Amino acid sequence: MAISIAILDCDLVLHGRGNKTLDRFDIERVSDEFLLTTFGFPREFIYYLVELLKDDLLRRTQRSRAISPDVQVLAALGFYTTGSFQSKMGDAIGISQASMSRCVSNVTKALIEKAPEFIGFTRDEATSQQSKEEFYRTAGIPNVMGVVDCAHIAIKAPNSDDPSYVNKKGFHSINCQLVCDARGLLLSAETPWPGSLTDRAVFKQSGLSKLFEEKDNVDGWLLGDNRYPLKKWLMTPVQSPESPADYRFNLAHSATHEIVDRTFRAIQTRFRCLDGAKGYLQYSPEKCSHIIQACCVLHNISLQSGLDAWTFERTEATDQSEEDIDPTDTVDPDALIVRQKLIQEHFS
Repeated sequence: MAISIAILDCDLVLHGRGNKTLDRFDIERVSDEFLLTTFGFPREFIYYLVELLKDDLLRRTQRSRAISPDVQVLAALGFYTTGSFQSKMGDAIGISQASMSRCVSNVTKALIEKAPEFIGFTRDEATSQQSKEEFYRTAGIPNVMGVVDCAHIAIKAPNSDDPSYVNKKGFHSINCQLVCDARGLLLSAETPWPGSLTDRAVFKQSGLSKLFEEKDNVDGWLLGDNRYPLKKWLMTPVQSPESPADYRFNLAHSATHEIVDRTFRAIQTRFRCLDGAKGYLQYSPEKCSHIIQACCVLHNISLQSGLDAWTFERTEATDQSEEDIDPTDTVDPDALIVRQKLIQEHFS
C-alpha cells in the first residue's frame, strides 16, 4: 500500500515553537498487514501498548513539537522487531534515524518502568496451581513453579573493549537469566550480567537466588540444568544416574526444562534486535541490558494480551556459551534428600 509521508524531522525550522505533538504517521490509514509485517504486532496490540505507555512517553517528551506517543511506540517496535535504525524504517513513519534512536530510548525506559506489573512471582493461587498442572502434563514432574536458564545476547564490543563481556566462545555478550512458567510467561528476567560470568556465577549473584533463599517455605521448585546448584527449591538433573528412575527423571527434567530454552528462542526470533546473527546491539552494555529487559517486558505484555508465545519461534537451537561444572561446589544434603524423594515417589 502506497503511503504519502512528509519528513518532518526539522520540527522547529518547519513549524516554529509550540506545544503540539507532531503526528508524522496516521495508523488509521494503513492496513493490518502493513502494521504486522512492518512493526511485528497486530493493530489492537499496538493500540493497547500506546495507551499503556502514553503518559510516560508524554512526560519524557515535554518539549516543543514532541513526537507523539503512537509514533514513538511504532518506532521502537520497528527497531525491536527488525534490529535496524535504517532509513527505510524511519521513512515508514516519517522520522530520521536520530529520532528513531530517541524514540527507542524513551519507549525502552517506559517499558522498564512497567516491568514490575508484568514480570514477577507474585501470582494468585489459582494461576500458580494452573501453571504447575501444565508443567506436570509436560513430563510428569509435580510442583514445578518455573524453569530457569541463562542465555547470551551478542553485543558490540564496548569502546574500552572490556574483557569482562567476552564469553567462553570468544564474542562479546550479556548473560541474561530468565525464568518462565509453562506458557512461556517470564517470572524473572535479569539482564545486567557480563558475558564472561558463568551461569552459576550469575545465579549466585542474582536477585532470584536471594529471593528464594530468604523464603521460609517454598511450595514447589524451579528446574535448572546442571550448570545450576541443586537446592531444596531448585531441582537439577542427576549428574551420574544409576537407576532407571534416575534416567526417567532426567528425561522428564530435560523435556520440562526445554520450555525456557524455547521461550528464549521465541523472544530472540520475535525481537530481531537481540539476534546476533542479524546484527549486534550497538549500544553501551548498560543500554543493551535495558533493551533486552524491555523486550522481555514486551514479551509478557503480548502474552497477557492474548498473543501466542511461540508464534515466531525458530526451530534451531540458539548458539549459547557452554561452561564446565565446578567440581569444588558442595552439594546441599537436604536438597539431595528432596530430589531423591521426588524421584522415588514419581519415577520409580
